[in-house]
Amino acid sequence: MEYETKSGRAGPGNPTSPRQGVRKNLDFEPLSTTALILEDRPANLPAKPAEEAQKHRQQYEEMVAQAKKRELKEAQKRKKQLEDRCKLEESIGTAAQIWNQEILPNWSTMCTSRRVRDLWWQGIPPSVRGKVWSLAVGNDLNITHELYNICLARAKEKWRTAVPTAETEDVLDSSDRESSLELIKLDISRTFPQLCIFQKGGPYYDVLHSILGAYTCYRPDVGYVQGMSFIAAVLILNLDTADAFIAFANLLNKPCQMAFFRVDHSLMLTYFAAFEVFFEENLPKLFAHFKKNNLTPDIYLIDWIFTLYSKSLPLDLACRVWDVFCRDGEEFLFRTALGVLRLYQDVLTTMDFIHMAQFLTRLPDLIPPEQLFQHIAAVHMTSRNRKWAQVLQTLTEQKKSGARLSGAEALS
Repeated sequence: MEYETKSGRAGPGNPTSPRQGVRKNLDFEPLSTTALILEDRPANLPAKPAEEAQKHRQQYEEMVAQAKKRELKEAQKRKKQLEDRCKLEESIGTAAQIWNQEILPNWSTMCTSRRVRDLWWQGIPPSVRGKVWSLAVGNDLNITHELYNICLARAKEKWRTAVPTAETEDVLDSSDRESSLELIKLDISRTFPQLCIFQKGGPYYDVLHSILGAYTCYRPDVGYVQGMSFIAAVLILNLDTADAFIAFANLLNKPCQMAFFRVDHSLMLTYFAAFEVFFEENLPKLFAHFKKNNLTPDIYLIDWIFTLYSKSLPLDLACRVWDVFCRDGEEFLFRTALGVLRLYQDVLTTMDFIHMAQFLTRLPDLIPPEQLFQHIAAVHMTSRNRKWAQVLQTLTEQKKSGARLSGAEALS
């Protein structure tokens, strides 16, 4: 019993655990695992030789020095990050002032100037982003706030009278199913889930729900198509509800977006063929690798175009892509795609079909914005002295004439 008590085993009046009992019998209380190396051996063991003690002292000092070095390096890193953040905030503040005081009041005369285009490329300050997007996208459809309210009222009435069930949904035709409340609800739950603001109970759930529902009533011929929720969500984060709807409807009315959302296969294939012309021109080695592995543009481009990169890229970076997309139009969507491929071409050329497809459909979470934009800037959107619009038009005419040629052959 005496042995059990001393060794820390449970006994009458001794509820301590074995580990606690052993620690109590030690003649020292180590301050840290690093400091253990300095401690003398327990009294019941032979003392350390002087050489071993000196060696341990030296090892301890080396460990402390390394720890201090790490702490200093981390402190310097934190200081650099803080300085960079302050510089960024200062530059954003200065840029916002320029946009608010100089550019926006004189939009029609300044929006195409070289200075404004350069500022645009650097990224629009978040405080004015929504206003700039609205002006750049325009309102060719002449949608008013009143029209939005009318469409929203119709959507609410439609949802109130419709009681979708598993049985009834099975017999709906595809257009009814796509515009159904159930599909919109499902897609909303998958829209930027990490933000937790668009899901049911979140602050923007009803707003997103309203815009998507109103659009299905505004364009019943298009209805709701999966991926629209991401575009609407980005607009909601930057604009008031009615203005977000106006921008949303006008964006989706652009030729490229309408081709994809109405699933116009012929026109989609023409866009892919035009993309491949510039792909081969800018990245011939990677283009050949994709061809060899039968990796076609539809495998990775559809998701990028459908959501305007808002699902594929980090949100802040996607907004920067939107900035220039609003300035340059559909061409920039495909230029961005080439920029992404250029950024990762060294990695992609080592992969087979499966790994390339997986990589491009789920891009890395951390993509350095400046690095990506450097690669986008290096992409040349001219082929044989023809720009994007000219190449697209030529391919469209070739398709109408019934010629079955690749993009490069059609241009020769």
